[in-house]
Amino acid sequence: MRTTITTIIIYLFSLTFTFGQTANNELKITPLTGDFYIFTTYKMFGTKKQSANGMYLVTDSGVVVFDSPWDTSPFQPLLDSIKVRHNKKVVINIATHSHEDRTSGIDFYRKNGVKTYTTKLTDEISIENGRPRAEFLMKKDTLFTVGQYKFQTYFGGEGHTKDNIVIWFDNEKILYGGCLVKSIDAKDLEYVGEANIKEWPKTIKKSKTSLRIPNLLSQDITIGKVPKH
Repeated sequence: MRTTITTIIIYLFSLTFTFGQTANNELKITPLTGDFYIFTTYKMFGTKKQSANGMYLVTDSGVVVFDSPWDTSPFQPLLDSIKVRHNKKVVINIATHSHEDRTSGIDFYRKNGVKTYTTKLTDEISIENGRPRAEFLMKKDTLFTVGQYKFQTYFGGEGHTKDNIVIWFDNEKILYGGCLVKSIDAKDLEYVGEANIKEWPKTIKKSKTSLRIPNLLSQDITIGKVPKH
């Protein structure tokens, strides 16, 4: 008898983060599976409307938000929507790297009593670039237990940025890939201004091996073939 394990891989999109405006203050929440939800916010770049995804997890001890809305206008609506939908407060926020679409909500979350986390490397980059800083710093890969759920942060090396991490839910076989993991259907790597193209596929392979991820599609092969731009 052969057992097939399905891994849910969450891809995010990160584009240029130095300009743009929120597209009509939109916030979209989509159920993923069980207690996992994707939230999508938008920015306009010229005439192009671009989306960025984050995720939140509903636990018995409160809600964990991974990354941040792209701009300030969806900050409160996201908290309000979570409260209305689940009657729970956000208790933890974890940013997966230093870009604006990951960290812009950190100060807002802190003011609302949310514990905010980044890696020490992300904090160093945030200081250098004048971006929001988290209250708690992770100096190494960290295992969290929140309510009935356990998950691990993991840094496998450079890729989209030199500080990108992923979040692995081993029991649920869910990988929150941040901007490190791209869809097999992606036409290119989009913003690579701070990327390490050479190390990126090695980081994917290392993450897959170290976390023993059953399926990471063929991303470890194809990502290195995407042309630089």
